[in-house]
Amino acid sequence: MEDKNKLYCLSMSWIIVGLGNPGEEYEGTRHNTGRMALDFFARQMKFGEWKEDKKAKAHVVGGMIGKIAVVLVAPDTFMNKSGAAVAKFVKSQKAAERMVVVYDELDLPLGALKLSFNRGSGGHKGIESIMQAVKTKKFTRVRIGISPETAGGKLKKPSGEKEVVDHILKAFRSAELETLKPVFKKTAQALEAIVTDGPERAMNRFN
Repeated sequence: MEDKNKLYCLSMSWIIVGLGNPGEEYEGTRHNTGRMALDFFARQMKFGEWKEDKKAKAHVVGGMIGKIAVVLVAPDTFMNKSGAAVAKFVKSQKAAERMVVVYDELDLPLGALKLSFNRGSGGHKGIESIMQAVKTKKFTRVRIGISPETAGGKLKKPSGEKEVVDHILKAFRSAELETLKPVFKKTAQALEAIVTDGPERAMNRFN
């Protein structure tokens, strides 16, 4: 049986990237939401143990969804250098169309999920880095909300550089982690749908 962790060598693989910062001090922080969601997906799909790819500066695990090869990539670079790791797996603009990036989104409330394709970075440093590295914005994004809401359900997005940085680098509270559990399940379903049915159908279903 072929080693699942060699699947990222296949040119037709789907590449799914979960963004975050490396190191214990960033574990469980809001800016690591993408990485957390990707780890949940890897466990759901029973893809096995993550392997460190030092050359790519990433942790990687591979598996199959049906007959489709999938590679999960968690960059070990800091957020604003994410593209350096992604570029090792996505070698062309065409290949980028089979890439999904999962990440935290300040423009959505905690618990919200949004799929999109071929859009700008929205100021997210990780997405900016990836767009520069793969030289296209034509890839799928799964954005997970991390901003609080008012009692009336209005988005209470942090404003100002210091407030934003403080918010995204702060660890989730236990109540927030409970809110995220069903979101991670839905994210896993969305990722599976993107791979099996294509981004457009997945967007129609999950947005």
